[in-house]
Amino acid sequence: MKRTHLLHAELSQVIAAMGHGDMLVIGDAGLPIPDGPRRIDLAVARGVPRLDEVLAAVLSELTVESAVVACEALPADQDRPAWYPTALPMAPLAVSHEEFKQRSAKARAIVRTGECTPYANILLIAGVSFEI
Repeated sequence: MKRTHLLHAELSQVIAAMGHGDMLVIGDAGLPIPDGPRRIDLAVARGVPRLDEVLAAVLSELTVESAVVACEALPADQDRPAWYPTALPMAPLAVSHEEFKQRSAKARAIVRTGECTPYANILLIAGVSFEI
């Protein structure tokens, strides 16, 4: 029996296959999903699951070296959205929503949550853990 946080088999499989530099997008219910990346739809109802819940579970399994968000997600005078995880020490790279969608098209997978907050989308770039 799997003893880690992720119970969703398809998401767990994608994370297990990711290598350095691979990208994974976690998005709100309204994020347009382009053809190409694997689609993983976790939404069961409006707000379920929330983006921050899915993000916390993914971060428990994936080493992340950087993150990208749409600049529209950033509150005025802040460098991180309210939902941005404290587990990631780096501030996200902020790009236009159009550029975010272009980068998303190159992701290994796009995970759709039930989040209904505009621009609540994050692109994670996998890193490598050399911990012994």
